[in-house]
Amino acid sequence: MTVRLMQGNEACAEGAIAAGMRFFAGYPITPSTEIAEALAERLPQVGGKFIQMEDEIASMAAIIGASLAGVKSMTATSGPGFSLKQENLGFASFCEVPCVVVNVQRAGPSTGLPTSPAQGDVMQARWGTHGDHPIIALCPWSVREAFDLTVESFNLSEALRIPVILLTDEVVGHMRERVELPPAGELTLIDRKRPDGPRESYVPFRAGSDGVPLMADFGAGYRYHVTGLTHDEHGFPVSAGPVAGALLERLHAKLERRRDDLDRVATLEMEDAEFAVFAYGGAARSAAAAVRLARAEGLRAGLFRPQVIWPFPDRSVSRLAGKVRGVLTVEMNLGQLHAEVQRVVCGRVPVVHFGRVDGELPSPRDILAALKEVARSG
Repeated sequence: MTVRLMQGNEACAEGAIAAGMRFFAGYPITPSTEIAEALAERLPQVGGKFIQMEDEIASMAAIIGASLAGVKSMTATSGPGFSLKQENLGFASFCEVPCVVVNVQRAGPSTGLPTSPAQGDVMQARWGTHGDHPIIALCPWSVREAFDLTVESFNLSEALRIPVILLTDEVVGHMRERVELPPAGELTLIDRKRPDGPRESYVPFRAGSDGVPLMADFGAGYRYHVTGLTHDEHGFPVSAGPVAGALLERLHAKLERRRDDLDRVATLEMEDAEFAVFAYGGAARSAAAAVRLARAEGLRAGLFRPQVIWPFPDRSVSRLAGKVRGVLTVEMNLGQLHAEVQRVVCGRVPVVHFGRVDGELPSPRDILAALKEVARSG
């Protein structure tokens, strides 16, 4: 076990290397730049490649190309850069190219407050690119979890042949904590499944029983055509409705098969809680402090914190609604996941939102005051 004082962005970089990432392409943007800076130093030390691209669009394209060549790949950015990555993110999703995109969120829209925290890209993470597409987004709340969920992002991406978004924020990215990093040998790492049969029989988009096709590396001798057009099992463009529909349904089905596994929630003081605070990322840290303050005053509150926010944890939120008298959603936005909580709770208990969009972290005292209002109405 290695003990270090680390920043969240640095932990993300170290987690990526521990997961086997050996190619990073990016463009400097606050508050994610430390990830690129750390990897510019660390990747050459482990035989990897770092490249600063001319822009965010090219960065996303570069990691797709590297992944097609067989290398675990990642990029990191923040709000405006995340917007620019969306078209190529859709390409990666449609062509089943595993890769990881880190978005260290800052206040927006547009240039906004570049050095201030926010959680305004939550819906963009799910729906930012066009068309129906599958996506996974994980959300850490601590420096150690930034490390752990970066590793898990690569595992999910490789296992499902899907781009995975690590959605952090300026608070998590820039804070420093004492972290105990696990030895490399204790980490569970997943690599994509590659073909080992005759090259002439390889069908690049023919799925196995898990809905995930085998993925050959470009240059390994397998015939492999990739296009952003709707394609058949051989990768060539088709316009037939049944083929197009079957492709999209398969892309979503491979994620739905893992829905229960992806429903990952951490809790604090929820065993006997009458009221729940739903929060994630940096905002959850203030929410945890508010829960402790509430307990000290005799209010039985608990923290409900999703670690995977897309797919949304419908099952766990539905169970939550059957156990508590009310839910307070705390976000650094105007209610992006609040609407999802309301959808799943479906009126069984009151759901109240508390949000900040002024570039400041919600304070525990303000959350406590909002929680008391929920208690009075519930």
